[in-house]
Amino acid sequence: MRSGRQVRSAETRAAILDAAGRVFAKSGLAGARTDAIAAAAGVNKALLYYYFRSKERLYEAVVEDHFGEFNRQALEVLATTGPARAVLLRYVSLHFDFISARHQSAPLFQQVMMTGGNFLERLIRKYLTPRAVALGKLIDRGMRNGEFRRADPFHTSVSIVSLIVHYFSAARVLQLLGRTDAYSPVNLKRRKQEVIDFIRHGLFTDPDFPLP
Repeated sequence: MRSGRQVRSAETRAAILDAAGRVFAKSGLAGARTDAIAAAAGVNKALLYYYFRSKERLYEAVVEDHFGEFNRQALEVLATTGPARAVLLRYVSLHFDFISARHQSAPLFQQVMMTGGNFLERLIRKYLTPRAVALGKLIDRGMRNGEFRRADPFHTSVSIVSLIVHYFSAARVLQLLGRTDAYSPVNLKRRKQEVIDFIRHGLFTDPDFPLP
């Protein structure tokens, strides 16, 4: 069992990561101020350096926290047995709900993609590659057993992920186009259903198969 001090330490670290995620998502690594992060977390600024040593290390920890938790859940879903179409819809639902609940995910990922460098390469090797391989294997299995129509597995994977991710990446553009808040419960529910319907009718050989 963890001591009270360990619990408090874990809670403080989690609070810093959550606050830093909000600030970094809004301002980016260069524009984020450690004073603002500490204030948002309700801690002394010195604690940021105690736990993470630098603003850059804190930024990397925030991004890895998002990637790590999603990969843990995603790889668990993608490894399950049963009909490939049911597993795929579980994965799509998980991916959509994860980003929906963490508004920082999309802008943080965009920032990392634009910055590039060793950190991006490490993220790809550690998180994106295993997930892409698992998703590709699932799609290939579904095509081989006749659940999915024949297509290029790689581009099918890209299309599925894009259907989910692009909506959140373009949230600000959608707002300016008059679509109000992309994260409102009503809009999220509608978008999720549209993604699932698009995948069922675009990929499944039997789009009307009953959900488990």
